[in-house]
Amino acid sequence: MVALTGIEPGYCIDCENAVKTQIWIAVSVYVLVAIVRKRLGLEASLYQILQILSVTLFEKVPILQVLQASDSQDDLPDNANQLILFDF
Repeated sequence: MVALTGIEPGYCIDCENAVKTQIWIAVSVYVLVAIVRKRLGLEASLYQILQILSVTLFEKVPILQVLQASDSQDDLPDNANQLILFDF
């Protein structure tokens, strides 16, 4: 644990609990998305599904419709919007 000067000892425990909570939430979301991917038979990767969900989270479109629409679209090249850092 990092020693923080000028901060009461009780706050370090709160920070540690917050980090543990965030880790558990991330693992839970990953597992839930993996289950949804398997049950729906989606070809998209977990990363792609998580990106789609992060963009369409507050839209008034059923999630199933968004995921199936993205799964049926033609795949773009992986680096379509990626700038080339090193051109060897």
